[in-house]
Amino acid sequence: MIPNRKNPLPGVPNTESPFFKDFFDPETTDPVVYDYAVQLNEKGFAIIDFPDGEIDAIADRIKRSLTGRYDWAAWRERGEGLRIQDAWKFDADVRRLAVNETILQMLTQLYGRQAWPFQTLNFPVGTQQHYHTDSVHFSSMPERFMCGVWIPLEDVELDQGPLIYYPGSHKWPIYTNEHIGHRHSDRYHTSQTVYEYMWERLVEASGIEPTRLAIKKGQALIWSANLLHGGDVQTNRDKTRWSQVTHYYFDDCAYYTPMNSDVPAGVIDFRRPFNIITGKESDNFYIGQKVPEDFIDVTNPLRVKAGGFDGSAYLRANPDVAAVGEDPLEHWLKHGRAEGRLLRPVEET
Repeated sequence: MIPNRKNPLPGVPNTESPFFKDFFDPETTDPVVYDYAVQLNEKGFAIIDFPDGEIDAIADRIKRSLTGRYDWAAWRERGEGLRIQDAWKFDADVRRLAVNETILQMLTQLYGRQAWPFQTLNFPVGTQQHYHTDSVHFSSMPERFMCGVWIPLEDVELDQGPLIYYPGSHKWPIYTNEHIGHRHSDRYHTSQTVYEYMWERLVEASGIEPTRLAIKKGQALIWSANLLHGGDVQTNRDKTRWSQVTHYYFDDCAYYTPMNSDVPAGVIDFRRPFNIITGKESDNFYIGQKVPEDFIDVTNPLRVKAGGFDGSAYLRANPDVAAVGEDPLEHWLKHGRAEGRLLRPVEET
């Protein structure tokens, strides 16, 4: 930031700010960081060299560690995607990639707020997932303070189901339920499929051509929250496509899932993302102040759908649910309503 000049938009990541040049000066910014900042600003992604001299050995250890945990038969027979979420909990190498100090420092400089990892996903083959933006799955208020760092654990060619992405699509508005005419409150669950027609039309209308990423082991890709990306078809099923993606949030934000939220109707699916560095769930903040827990509770989509649901009364009426420690509201919405269970003991009605 230019000395003695106040940032007029502190709620916008530095790389996406209209005041980009105030934060990144080619004369004073580290040339590597400047290059990545320009890539993110113009294209919504940056291809980097992953900053760990032992990346080859780390990648090989991760592959050996995780191979036996996947259902390879399902992949060969039905083409089902294979993934392990949060392998950092039991694999030190997965965690090592996620908490890489150089990556954290770089993301913090690029975005203007302290970065921290909250989720890892490990894939042995291509996802073949429809292109999407992460911003409908996990977003922030202010928006765009989230990113992904994707690391190939082997060389990836175009027949292995490479990443596919649409350069510049990160500059589009972030479209949520209100924009596509979808009301999550009318449904138990929303998936990204409700957005896919909109994304397809946006691609058609914009004329943006997709890029398929052939990339070397030891490199990585940073993508912005609103970059449209997915997994291309894996045409060679005799090959693997080992990779790890780590998702990062940034400090002083509220974290939520837009596709499960109807904000004007008082329905907000707040998240309590787990900070992999501190080992604790992260609180939600709005401009320096913690979002009240009672507000998070009352806007919970499950609670809104259940009306005046009393969890304690439900557990008293259904001791089997209490015995296994299930969340009463979640149990009632998923099972209890269909099973005709009592909301409270007969003697209390």
